Amino acid sequence: MKRLIFISILCLSTAALFAQKVGDTNYINVKSANLKSSTGFFASTTGSVAYGDEVRILAISGNYAQVRTTAGSKTGWIAKSSLTSKRIAASGSTANASAREIALAGKGFSPDVETQYKKENATSNYAAVDEMERISIADKDLLNFIEEGRLAKGE
Repeated sequence: MKRLIFISILCLSTAALFAQKVGDTNYINVKSANLKSSTGFFASTTGSVAYGDEVRILAISGNYAQVRTTAGSKTGWIAKSSLTSKRIAASGSTANASAREIALAGKGFSPDVETQYKKENATSNYAAVDEMERISIADKDLLNFIEEGRLAKGE
């Protein structure tokens, strides 16, 4: 019973630690993201942010947070999952590291981990994955595809 109570308290403490609140300073934990005029997926873009950018939370609505960059020049809505309360800073020189590599390293993915994955999954086509990651579809084109195919937009 004590173990169950301990685990419950630990889970609640962890959730409280990572909960975002209005007024908090957070950092962007994805390679790049668009700031939107509202919480809708197809809302117009008001700006963009990049990995490590510092933002202040202005409001929260469901899974979205309205943020303003610390420089104060950009405001918009972003998925809360794209934010972290941990300050993101690269240690040492990053001259040879791309933004993508820095983002992956921040999530615990390193060249050693990649080598191990490749060893364990030798038949996987990593070149195809890299190619797919380079594909970028504009929101307008995606919306047209959904409307022409009479698909549900969802939120």
